[in-house]
Amino acid sequence: MTETTTSAGDDFLADFHHVATIGATPAGGVERQAATPEDALTREWFAHFASRRGWAVTTDRIGNMFASVEFTAGAPYVLLGSHLDSQPRGGRFDGAYGVIAALHATARIADRVRADGRTPQFNVAAVNWFNEEGGRFAPSIMGSSVFAGTMDEERMLDVTDADGVSVRDALAAIGYLGTDERPEVAGYAEIHIEQGRILEHEQIRIGAVDSSWYTQKLDVEVLGEQSHTGATAMADRHDALVAAARIVLMVEEVTAEFPPEALVSSVGQMTVEPNSPIVVPRRAHLVADLRSADPEIVLAARDRLRERIDAVACERDIRIDVRDFDVRDIQRYPEDGLELTEKVCADLGYSVRRMQTMAGHDSVPLNRIAPTVMLFVPSVDGVSHCEREFTEDADMVIGVDVLERIGWEMIHGALAHATS
Repeated sequence: MTETTTSAGDDFLADFHHVATIGATPAGGVERQAATPEDALTREWFAHFASRRGWAVTTDRIGNMFASVEFTAGAPYVLLGSHLDSQPRGGRFDGAYGVIAALHATARIADRVRADGRTPQFNVAAVNWFNEEGGRFAPSIMGSSVFAGTMDEERMLDVTDADGVSVRDALAAIGYLGTDERPEVAGYAEIHIEQGRILEHEQIRIGAVDSSWYTQKLDVEVLGEQSHTGATAMADRHDALVAAARIVLMVEEVTAEFPPEALVSSVGQMTVEPNSPIVVPRRAHLVADLRSADPEIVLAARDRLRERIDAVACERDIRIDVRDFDVRDIQRYPEDGLELTEKVCADLGYSVRRMQTMAGHDSVPLNRIAPTVMLFVPSVDGVSHCEREFTEDADMVIGVDVLERIGWEMIHGALAHATS
């Protein structure tokens, strides 16, 4: 590694570890849910990074932020980015690493263009997508999906959190309900921690994502009857939470009916009403998440669960409404992008392997509208969405090097003829 590269890596690490102090939790994670004051602080840092370099900083109506560098007037942009929002008590690497890497890669590309003297075919911009995590506002991957046209902007602005605050009002409250036009996109590249154990176990530096898993969620509303926990006979109760508990277990148990690890599922969110210690719950609302590399497995599990949920409703004499939502087909990333990643890694001397992503990312909707490259760096123990999430500094620095080189190739026309 050259002295210049080492210095650039040190600058990146200083910024990464500084941003990790914003919304920091005692156990080393972060709490920066979408459109909160902590999210606003990271946005201000993003804007400052760009503004002091003379880049244009814009925000669209769904809160996506762009830090743009124009080389060729009127040309589309190669976007590099990820998200700065976090899960509740989440990890400091998920999303934020990709945004900070994108800013530094963009800065290096801009410096290189000035030194090179050639005018690139495309411009470059770093992007911070709004509400990728979906912890406060569902569904997840919201900002990039609105950008790609796969979610309706007005409907997403009307989405509310658990306290009834809308996306529109939350963004306005932190000063990021934008009005700026969105850049025309020529291509997109994103780097992210793997959130799995493959790269670490195989001691490989970079993952080149070739496809995403099929995913869908079930929105389940259990409607019972409120009554006194001490005065109501057991035979007379219509307990929504008991029924919901049965459903939670069924969502986990259905995975055992398929080959090991072919299906992953969980209930990650539940609300109970009235949530009083002396009242039998009248309502429980939960969200089940089903994912597999094989869409038929997800659909089979979904059908079995719906049949069993109907049986629980009959058995408990209550009403259960189930709604399919946030269904995402398998996305396959362009072969040209995979080959470009492999070439860049070979040139830089880094090991690389192709792999799937089980998790969703902003690259999934972007891949529908522009040639897209998705990269992974190793995650220690594969842990994510918790404070123990960790990736080594050296692996992050390598990822920035690879992202920079891929961005450089893309602004000069690599992948321009590819389709997603």
